[in-house]
Amino acid sequence: MKKKWYAICLCLLGLFFFLGVFVQLLRNIREPGRNLLDMANKPKRIVSLAPNLTEILFALELDEQIVAVSNDSDYPPEAANKKKIGTFWQPNTEAIIASKPDLVVTLWFEQQKATADSLRRLGYQVLTLRIEKISELLAAIQEIGTAAGCAQLSNRVVENIRNHLSDLQSKLVSADKVKVLWVVQAEPLRVAGRNTFVNELIELAGGENAIGRTIQQYPPISTEELLTCGAETIIQSGMGKSNMAEQQKAAERFWGRWPNLPAVKNNKIYVVEPDTVLRLGPRLCQGIELIAHCLHPDIIRQKYNGSQQTR
Repeated sequence: MKKKWYAICLCLLGLFFFLGVFVQLLRNIREPGRNLLDMANKPKRIVSLAPNLTEILFALELDEQIVAVSNDSDYPPEAANKKKIGTFWQPNTEAIIASKPDLVVTLWFEQQKATADSLRRLGYQVLTLRIEKISELLAAIQEIGTAAGCAQLSNRVVENIRNHLSDLQSKLVSADKVKVLWVVQAEPLRVAGRNTFVNELIELAGGENAIGRTIQQYPPISTEELLTCGAETIIQSGMGKSNMAEQQKAAERFWGRWPNLPAVKNNKIYVVEPDTVLRLGPRLCQGIELIAHCLHPDIIRQKYNGSQQTR
């Protein structure tokens, strides 16, 4: 009798094991976004479908391996010399295939997911990454480094970012928190809420979000909410890199209609270049330090060269 039960138990265990493996296989089939790479050799031809991914690849010194990038990959300047394979939102699958890649790096957005799935079905190696917060950025740098055969360098890049952030925090540890209203759209007024990576940037730069908890990540706000939020500094995302000085003047005119708002009263309105500040990539620290300078100019005096900020 005991032998019979023992045999039954073994059969059940075997069945559960088989079902577990079968379910996992189904998941792999049903989740084409999963990164099941088979990189026997270091990739020699890499294609990037997003500007921040392009920056990461260059930061990992993969210049020679990068054969094509998205149209909007504009940094570093060397990216302009690379073949273009469509926009971030509309990558061109035929152009990607014509680049003969042995690794394609994409982001987890619906517009890119379809392209990634098609490439996988055709047998191409595709690395899909979710980068919506700083911790995911650091993980993505290391994941790209592993896939591209430069894991040690990727670890150093991540360590440098962490050290820079730690150094910045030590400078701001005794600074008062500045209430920041981060504007992503002026008309109608839409701002960055707390459940966003922008909120992470604000806090790392020595500020706090002037907006309380919201359901939406980037909610619209009413005039009443604006006037009661008590924003001490307004940071507005610029529309591209051009005419930043004009964008600054336009922002000051726009916010001048609310003269009693602390940020307006004290002339603490800043238009920042979005690529430097909002692009989650290797220039993260540069963007955070720029914001910190806006909030605490008496502590963070060093400004980066360039047109990231117009004041």
